[in-house]
Amino acid sequence: MIAAKAEPQKVLEAVIIRFVGDSGDGMQLTGTQFSDTSAMFGNDVATFPNYPAEIRAPQGSLYGVSGFQVHIGSVEISTPGDNVDLLVAMNPAGLKTNLHALKPGHTVIVDTDAFSKKNLGKAQYESNPLEDGSLENYRVIEVAMTSLTKEALKEVKGLDNKSITRSKNMFALGMVYWMYDRSTDYTIEFFNKKFKSKPQIIEANTKVLNAGFYFAETLELIPNAYTIAPAKMEPGTYRIIMGNTATAWGFLAAAEKSGRELYLGSYPITPASDILHELVKHKHFGVKTLQAEDEIAGITSAIGASFAGDLAITTTSGPGLALKGEALGLAMIIELPLVVVNVQRGGPSTGLPTKTEQSDLLQAMYGRNGESPIIVIAASTPANCFDFAYEAAKLTLEHMTPVLLLTDGYIASGSAPWKIKSVENMPEIKNNIVKEAKENWHPYDRDDDSLARNWAIPGTPGLEHRVGGLEKDRVSGNVSYAPENHEYMTKIRAEKVKRVQNYIPELETEFAQEGDLLVVGWGGTYGSLYSAVKQMNEEGHSNIGLAHFNYINPLPKNTGEILKKFQKIIVCELNSGQFVQILRNNFDAFEFSQFNKVQGLPFANSELIQKFKSLVK
Repeated sequence: MIAAKAEPQKVLEAVIIRFVGDSGDGMQLTGTQFSDTSAMFGNDVATFPNYPAEIRAPQGSLYGVSGFQVHIGSVEISTPGDNVDLLVAMNPAGLKTNLHALKPGHTVIVDTDAFSKKNLGKAQYESNPLEDGSLENYRVIEVAMTSLTKEALKEVKGLDNKSITRSKNMFALGMVYWMYDRSTDYTIEFFNKKFKSKPQIIEANTKVLNAGFYFAETLELIPNAYTIAPAKMEPGTYRIIMGNTATAWGFLAAAEKSGRELYLGSYPITPASDILHELVKHKHFGVKTLQAEDEIAGITSAIGASFAGDLAITTTSGPGLALKGEALGLAMIIELPLVVVNVQRGGPSTGLPTKTEQSDLLQAMYGRNGESPIIVIAASTPANCFDFAYEAAKLTLEHMTPVLLLTDGYIASGSAPWKIKSVENMPEIKNNIVKEAKENWHPYDRDDDSLARNWAIPGTPGLEHRVGGLEKDRVSGNVSYAPENHEYMTKIRAEKVKRVQNYIPELETEFAQEGDLLVVGWGGTYGSLYSAVKQMNEEGHSNIGLAHFNYINPLPKNTGEILKKFQKIIVCELNSGQFVQILRNNFDAFEFSQFNKVQGLPFANSELIQKFKSLVK
């Protein structure tokens, strides 16, 4: 182990910390509290929760490790980072599965009480790593956290041994607060709010948090607290926000702006369920939520709500989107507004429920029977999940066709600072509602520019009409089997989606506007790609640009103009190459390289840079 002694306080630009332990050790709460406290201090923050699919995996097992990584800084933070500066390992399994990510010479804090012979065996250690010299390249801080937690709570009455032991995560958090010059006040305030009816829990967690803080202060192995200054950010009021929460709030804002009541019909599925959980809290805004008995009921109830005049949404992940396919085609042929949110996870089938992936793109584009084009857009950061939920609602209401919004487990469960917005300052949302019957009114009369049909709300006198899954007459909406009418309606529905190009922003490149290499991405890979291209430019590769797509169908109409300005193009995706297929179908004159990863993990900065450098030698 590296020898260490007390050092003078150091000012750091950024630090990456990973908390790991059993799924019952509270690592998600620990990481969230450290992230929130750092955000309150003014640091830029990015997080990456990583937990097993099982509700409670076998204790001490390698696949049952739950982790939370947080990257904080006084500089711009785009990703949760690659290799970590501090690893907090609550058990041997956490150490074994995460030590590879710790930078040599950096610090690991371990709970020595957990390094029993039994737990070492579960983690498949043949010898104790704290004793066999295998950690000699790291600064190791051995702390009997479980024992010290019990000592701190020996005078607290009414707590059983299990409750006492579960508090040890707060001991670890207190130590890390000391190391990085964080105040415990925000977390204590959190205890008082969350457990206001359980004073014993407040007392216990507060005592252990402070015990960890003051214990760290006495250790010579821990340097005097590092300092990370507040980041320079655009003026405004900020809060730390998870992607799923931001998505829910974007829909709330859209409902308020459009004057439509918000309806969510949803069936719980990881990692999309938190959108449902969040919207349930806001009935005072007129939100109606239904936890349906299955995915099909969720989307069909939303179609019914849309027919009745609501801003209707349904949320799911990949397996649920497969089940919603037929009903999504129904909404498309009726031409009703509907937003489907797909928080992508690793597949196929049940796949990797708690891991991230971008492998549902082709399903989003083509996963319905018949000619069934819909609008497809994708959020790219936890914070802009708000913006693209709002945009999805705006597009569906104004163009009278379903919109599929893609996020993924990485940005949905991750968090970042978000500048709070006023609904008054959000873009206007129009609708196509017909308020009264006019002479020669027909349900499929269309706007000349957008081709959106009008929206007649049931119960409006004189606007009675038929809807259903059978093909419609182009004007009356009555059932029509005429071959020429079917071809006309097929083409007009496709043209309506294509014309959305006229209502979305053109594609913009970051860094180089033309040059040797264009890095192309879409959705939740933005932070990783941005960070890598930025580093390449800082190292002197000034002819590398980044084009990141949020609008997938239709593509921005200047896409071809952007592509032709670069000698080489590489498309980076967390799948086997789905977006690159779409680009090749639309722009066959260009040659596209690929960089793909299908591991349930986001791109690492180092692997991207290595690939980019191989293309620009």
